[in-house]
Amino acid sequence: MRNLTLTAIAAITSLAFSTSALAEKIAIIGGKVHTMAAQGTLDEATVLIENGRITKIIPQTVSTDASYRVIDAKGKVVTPGFIGAFTSLGLLEVPSWAGTNDATVENSYLNAALDASIAINPETTLKNITRIEGFTSVATSLSYTGSMFKGRGAIMTLGDYDQPVIKKRAFMSLDLSNSGADANGGSRAAMWVNLRKAFNEAIYAAPLDITPQTEWHGTVNIENVKALIPVVKGEQPLLIKTHRAADIRHILHMMKNFKRLDVTLVGASEAWLVADELAAAGVAVILNPESNLPYGFEENAATLANAARLNAAGVEVAIGINTHNIRLAPQHAGNAVANGLPWEAGLAALTTVPAKIYGIDSYYGSLKPGMVADIVVWSGDPLEVMHAPTNVIINGDEVPLESRQTKLRDRYLVIDNEKPQQYTRP
Repeated sequence: MRNLTLTAIAAITSLAFSTSALAEKIAIIGGKVHTMAAQGTLDEATVLIENGRITKIIPQTVSTDASYRVIDAKGKVVTPGFIGAFTSLGLLEVPSWAGTNDATVENSYLNAALDASIAINPETTLKNITRIEGFTSVATSLSYTGSMFKGRGAIMTLGDYDQPVIKKRAFMSLDLSNSGADANGGSRAAMWVNLRKAFNEAIYAAPLDITPQTEWHGTVNIENVKALIPVVKGEQPLLIKTHRAADIRHILHMMKNFKRLDVTLVGASEAWLVADELAAAGVAVILNPESNLPYGFEENAATLANAARLNAAGVEVAIGINTHNIRLAPQHAGNAVANGLPWEAGLAALTTVPAKIYGIDSYYGSLKPGMVADIVVWSGDPLEVMHAPTNVIINGDEVPLESRQTKLRDRYLVIDNEKPQQYTRP
C-alpha cells in the first residue's frame, strides 16, 4: 500500500497523491460518458488519465499512443466514482461487537470535539465490498456519543492507501431526531435550549485565543466549544439528522438567528412537507429514498416520493443509507427514479450533490480535466440493478473487483472432485 499526502488547495483540504514518474496512463475509449459537468453526456467519448488526474475528455473515439493502457468502453457507461454521502465506513465492522465498532462513544465528556478521522481503519473489510459497487469515496462519522453532537466526520477514499482520509474534520454531525432528544434530557424542550446555548458560547469564544490556560466559565466544555467555532462561522458543514417536519421548521428558524450555518439535513423523512422552505433556504437533504414506513411518530409522513418532491421544489438531494448497505445506494437511486425523481438527479445524488455538500466538488463528483480520476465504467445503466461496474478507477489506479465475498464464491464455485471430501452429510 502507498501513502496518501494531504495539502491545502483552494481553502480546503484536498489530495496531493504520491504518484511516481511511471504512473500508469489510461484511456477509456468508446463509452457513453456522463461528465456531470459542462460537457454534459457524450456518446462514444474518450477519457484520458495521467498521474491520477483526468487530462482530457474528447467527445469522440480517438486512437492513443502506446503509452496508454486502453479500456474498451464501447457499449458501456462511464460515470464519476460514486460518493457515499453519510456512513460510518472505516469505523465499523460488526455493530453488535464493540471490538470492531469505533463508531460509538460511551461516557466521554467530549462530543462535538470528537474526530472520526483518527479512528478510521484503512483495511476495513467493508472497503472492497463497497467499491466494487461503484463507490470511490465516502463520508464517515460517529453514530452514537450519548449527546446530540456526534463529532466531526471525515471524507475517505476507498483506494488502497495507508492514510485514506482526504478531508479531515470535513463536517460536524448533529442529531436532532428523537434519539437526539433522548440524549439531552429526554425532551426537545431541553435539546433546543442546549443547542442554542452551545452555538452562542461558540460565537462568544470565536475571537478568543484559547489555550489550555484560558479561563472558561461557559456551560459547554471548552474543547467542544472550540470544535463548534468553525460551524458557527460557516466554515464547516453542519449535518443535522432529523425527520419531523416541525423539527425541520425549527432548524430553518434557527438558521435565521445563526445566519452563517451551512446546514444539510440527514434522514428527513418528512422533508417533502417543507420542500419550498428548504429550497428557499438553500438546504440540501441526504436521505434514504426507500424510507416509506413510519418507524416512529416523527416519520408519520414518510413516502417513497420524498426525493422526487424535494427535487421538484428545487432542493438538492443526495442518497445516504446505512454503512453496510451504502453499496446498494445506486439501486435506491433507481427506485427513487421509478418514483418520480429525474434520472439525472438520481445520478447527481451519488456524485455532484454529495461533493458539493462537503466542499470537495473542485476535485470530486464530476469528470473534467484536472479532476481526481475517480471513474467507474458500467456494463449499462448504473441505476439499474442488472448492471454493475466492469472497471473501477480510484485516483488513476484501477482496483480489482474483488472482496472477501467474491473470493469465497470463486473458491467453491467449481468443486474439485480430485480432492478428498472433508465432510459428507450422513
